[in-house]
Amino acid sequence: MALPFRTFFRVLVLVLCSNAATVYFGSHSIRLAILTTLACSLLLQVVYFASVLFLVWQSSRASRAGEKGLSISTGKGSSKPAVRP
Repeated sequence: MALPFRTFFRVLVLVLCSNAATVYFGSHSIRLAILTTLACSLLLQVVYFASVLFLVWQSSRASRAGEKGLSISTGKGSSKPAVRP
């Protein structure tokens, strides 16, 4: 199940704002707060992109297993024969 963009954006803003506030109140440096918030933003975007790639890979793996008549969970053949064109 994919995460809707609206939910992702809200969580992203919440995490970045809390990160900026925490760093600012810990260091009293606006420059450090901005730099760490940008680094956090980059890290979150990389993780989100990697998770999308993982979902695409998992989906293609499932479709290939379906074509072969294999069950992904067990790796054994299904009771139904594979339909071939």
